[in-house]
Amino acid sequence: MGQTIACANQKGGVGKTTTVISLGSYLALAGERVLLIDLDPQGNATSGLGFDRASIDRSIYDGVVDGTDIADLIMAGPLSGLDLVPSAIALAGAELELAPVDGRERRLARLLAAIVDRYDYILVDCPPALGLLTVNALTAADAVLIPLQCEYYALEGLTQLLATLNLVRDHLNPDLAVKGVVLTMYDGRTNLSAGVAAEARRHLGERVFETVIPRSVRLSEAPSHGLPISRYAPDSTGAIAYAALAAELRARDGRSVVNVHGMREPVRVT
Repeated sequence: MGQTIACANQKGGVGKTTTVISLGSYLALAGERVLLIDLDPQGNATSGLGFDRASIDRSIYDGVVDGTDIADLIMAGPLSGLDLVPSAIALAGAELELAPVDGRERRLARLLAAIVDRYDYILVDCPPALGLLTVNALTAADAVLIPLQCEYYALEGLTQLLATLNLVRDHLNPDLAVKGVVLTMYDGRTNLSAGVAAEARRHLGERVFETVIPRSVRLSEAPSHGLPISRYAPDSTGAIAYAALAAELRARDGRSVVNVHGMREPVRVT
């Protein structure tokens, strides 16, 4: 059985979508069967993989709100082994529509039960909020992956997210684990980035991945071309970092080492 990982942080602009797309693409290149679920009404993971949201007939909205079989919503991604359940603008109203529905927090979990055996990794891109859509993702997930921007206030926001995770464990998903914290947008030229990284490791220890994701122009450009970084600029620093993150994640999961172009040892902060 595969594992479902929610990529969550209530702060926007911390690299959630970039992490989901980039990590998912390198996991697929390593031979894993990967499904990305775009649960963010902004739909950046959908457009970032080259899909035009305006031309998509059905999305995760149809599954969560109307109960459409999720197998009918899956689209093949730009890489072999990488699939997508897209987002749609209608998802912005899903929380209001689900508010009076019994079991509204478990809608996604019920959908995924039918396909979880088809994939090694299901990665859910959560919206930048701790609302009902994110709660659905956390209730359906085996673990949560937390991108942490190396900026001021980052740790303060992390404290709030961890409190939410505890509430989800207490009431909805007692087995929810923290897969790890990924340090993103790291700038080695600044004391601020180094300080945030050091503070995160001091408080969270081994839950922080050794690999750090640097600020990268190529990572910012890739979505506009509808390509994951592994295809857009595989030799860029951002690509190398996400390849290393995928390798580190697989190592944590006890997966065998696979030689994939660009995969290297973890990029560490010194």
